[in-house]
Amino acid sequence: GIKWMSSLEAKFKDEKDKKPTAEKLERLRKEKVNRFRNQHKISVQGTDLPDPIATFDQLQKEYKVHPKIMENIQAAGFQVPTPIQMQAIPVMLHGRELLASAPTGSGKTLAFCIPLLTHLKQPRNKGFRALIISPTRELASQTHRELVKLAEGTGFRIHMIHKATEAAKKFGPRSNKKF
Repeated sequence: GIKWMSSLEAKFKDEKDKKPTAEKLERLRKEKVNRFRNQHKISVQGTDLPDPIATFDQLQKEYKVHPKIMENIQAAGFQVPTPIQMQAIPVMLHGRELLASAPTGSGKTLAFCIPLLTHLKQPRNKGFRALIISPTRELASQTHRELVKLAEGTGFRIHMIHKATEAAKKFGPRSNKKF
């Protein structure tokens, strides 16, 4: 048969059907995140991945990145994160392992330096707390330079060691046993 209803009843029924469910909201959020990743050519694999960031301001709001580090990011002239930074920084701040590939000059160094300093929280006088191994001296110099700029005013001491004899002079003769 035919079911008759007034226009008021039909309007009420439509509004009732349009009430967003938690599942629908989550699906819409995921679609929005996927559109953002596609727009910035970010390709990811894995499960339960954190959402990418769109601005550096989100780092302080969502991940409590040290205000001085945020200040140093701005002072260095970085306004908007690059695609590798958008996704890699949140992944590492969530303590996840990451294998990332991006072209030279895309911001990979900053993408791992921000989470590194954030995980260390504050300086401690306990020897070396983080180690970055670089395949070339040039890359080591670049990483050192970027970390020094990023950590300025935080109290972290950033060192570059490329010869064992230099390390012994700099940190003492027992440094190879101590560290």
